[in-house]
Amino acid sequence: MSRKQIHLAAHFPGVNNTTVWSDPEAGSHIEFSSFVKLAQTAERAKFDFFFLAEGLRLREQNGQIYDLDVVGRPDTFTVLSALAAVTERLGLAGTINSTFNEPFEVARQFASLDHLSAGRAAWNVVTSWDAFTGENFRRGGFLPQDQRYGRAETFLRTAWELFDSWRGDEIAADAGSGVFLRDPSAGAFAHHDGHFDIEGRFPVPRSPQGRPVIIQAGDSDEGREFAAATADAIFSRYGTLEAGQAFYSDVKGRLAKYGRTSEQLVILPAATFVLGDTDADAHERAHVVRRQQVSAQTAIKFLEQVWNTDLSGHDPDGPLPSTDPVVGETTIAPGRASVRMYRDPVATAREWRQLAEAKNLSTRDLIIEVTGRQTFIGSPTTVAAAIDDLVQADASDGFILVPHVTPGGLDEFADTVVPLLQERGSFRTEYTGTTLREHLGIEPPGA
Repeated sequence: MSRKQIHLAAHFPGVNNTTVWSDPEAGSHIEFSSFVKLAQTAERAKFDFFFLAEGLRLREQNGQIYDLDVVGRPDTFTVLSALAAVTERLGLAGTINSTFNEPFEVARQFASLDHLSAGRAAWNVVTSWDAFTGENFRRGGFLPQDQRYGRAETFLRTAWELFDSWRGDEIAADAGSGVFLRDPSAGAFAHHDGHFDIEGRFPVPRSPQGRPVIIQAGDSDEGREFAAATADAIFSRYGTLEAGQAFYSDVKGRLAKYGRTSEQLVILPAATFVLGDTDADAHERAHVVRRQQVSAQTAIKFLEQVWNTDLSGHDPDGPLPSTDPVVGETTIAPGRASVRMYRDPVATAREWRQLAEAKNLSTRDLIIEVTGRQTFIGSPTTVAAAIDDLVQADASDGFILVPHVTPGGLDEFADTVVPLLQERGSFRTEYTGTTLREHLGIEPPGA
């Protein structure tokens, strides 16, 4: 019986607190050479794709830029288009927001990227949930969750209409007859609904994949349903066996109602890793990395997000505050996921105090404990076995790997773990296709 094949992708960390920007090996997060380095390492290791997240506004806390994250996010399409020229097979996935963009513009950009890359484009379709981000845009504000997903699905299907306005056989370019277009109506579209009222001609002929690979990242019930109906791949936050299998079963179980099979949706949890010569060495390195990721000042910033008040004078090496969090509509950290994650901050504070008391943890140690981000820790042999076991057990179809050092943080994984996965027969030794759809085993639309 053949082994299930693992899908791997590389995430350029960018705007998040997984990154250890202070590490001596860390480089720029905005210079093109950093993107090239990580992408070419991923391609050398035969990964499926390179992934860019999105930061539409710099994060703030107490009205000031949250400078403990890496600041800056250049334009997604600019970076991916440039990477298309320095890679040959690696998929190029970008996160583009459906709340503040327009279908025509996004469809034209992705169709262009798919042409420039010879069929390697992917679109991570996301929505925006907060007015803080919306202030950067003409539309302003934000949409309630039910309307966000309604707009997102309509946005995506409208973009599909634009992609599909070209069949792919319209261009004759027959010099003998002087006929360039067989069908002079090519690119015609008309879409009218409560979200979009557009019609005209789409200016980009059908691209190699027809449509870019569609990725979705929502974990809510609405997000899972959206992915089952429309996505080719879905990100997951579940990297353990039981939780991963539950998510896998739930999302794949929704496909049949849309006439889809299990193979038509790839499930990819995000995963971090710390490698060492031995498991013990890796755990020692992981301890150092976690303390780099959660410095004393970062611990206070995390604490403020739950307590919703200025705690700049609090001792990170002392106990948690004795006062309860400030509860209200106004948040000290607009745009942060913690606003949604800790919906009952008083209850969260109570749980944290109990944990800190039970384990005798300082504030900083407690924050390190509750914000753990390392999925795989061990020797290359241990990590390769853990990844393979999870995929074979249908806890995922692969992983989006997030190195904590940019841009060289993927090198050790590529050089030590990937060969072991190849020896197991679970990961390709060479690309067998040229498009991202071929890498993922996903048929093009209409096939």
